Amino acid sequence: MAITEVTDNNFEEVVKKSNIPVIVDFYANWCKPCLRLAPTLEELADEKNGEVLVCKVNVDQSKKLAGAYQVISIPSIISFKNGEMYKRVVGTVSKQDLLALVE
Repeated sequence: MAITEVTDNNFEEVVKKSNIPVIVDFYANWCKPCLRLAPTLEELADEKNGEVLVCKVNVDQSKKLAGAYQVISIPSIISFKNGEMYKRVVGTVSKQDLLALVE
């Protein structure tokens, strides 16, 4: 399963209305730590397909969302359960740390 790209326009529909836990990576294409985290997120998306939805939000293109969730540093990873923000981590983290966001 590929990572789902989310924007200001579809965040509500994709993330807030999801019936499974969601991990959202707030990133930018120029961010080196974000680029290092990308393969881990892809691996997680493949392994947890159907159990966890993995999404990405480009902060340069979705400034409204970044502001709404007070994303100051990237990568910022926020998990959502039942449409509500659940947990947050900032920086490059392990797959186990990402899984802990939805457990």
